[in-house]
Amino acid sequence: MPSTIDGGGTGRPLLQLRRISRTYGERRALLPLDLDVRAGTCTALFGHNGSGKSTLLRIASGRDEPTGGTALFDGKKIDEDDPEVRARVAVVGDTVACYPDLTVREHLELITVAHAVDDADAWIDQVLADRRLAGHANALPASLSSGQLQSLLLAAALVRPRDLLVLDEPEQRLDPDSRRRLAELLIAEKKDGVAVLIATHQAELAEAVADRMVALEDGAVIAAGPPAEVLARLGGRG
Repeated sequence: MPSTIDGGGTGRPLLQLRRISRTYGERRALLPLDLDVRAGTCTALFGHNGSGKSTLLRIASGRDEPTGGTALFDGKKIDEDDPEVRARVAVVGDTVACYPDLTVREHLELITVAHAVDDADAWIDQVLADRRLAGHANALPASLSSGQLQSLLLAAALVRPRDLLVLDEPEQRLDPDSRRRLAELLIAEKKDGVAVLIATHQAELAEAVADRMVALEDGAVIAAGPPAEVLARLGGRG
């Protein structure tokens, strides 16, 4: 396996992880690894819970500091508090965090104001329709199903500008049709030049959207390459 896992594409990597590692006390959550992700490509992290996927995503988005190594976004050290990172990196995390007193639409309006989105109302309408939330625009989070909450998290990332999209198991709680629409969305993101880093349990989603797959186990890379090749090395999709 090469020392640096290349997510494909051409040009300078937008996201560069160099000898990244993370420990919590005596537990090694992530062993040293190198990873490049370029604009217009998707890299999928694959593995069971506890494999290190979420830890890697938190570091890649600036939400956690690595114990060792360097994480760079567009050549600069990643820091979630950096205005450039906040403006250009959109994250869909593994937990649902909403304001209980804001409607679905008000959540999206808040984001468009924070990012000075032009023609915000029309953009919100489009994202609500795409995520099948138009009929729930005035609903509070407590009234939404788990799948609708997941769609709201995706909508919140899509209603704002982004050069890097980081998603932690976005297929969670989605029905089969919504998962298909998610795959179409991520393919469209790549075509628009967005760099995508996704953690997933679903081999079908990785095969549909990813240029490279990185399989993790106990914080270590056990396979990396095109999704079909990685899945074959892992012995299928179990």
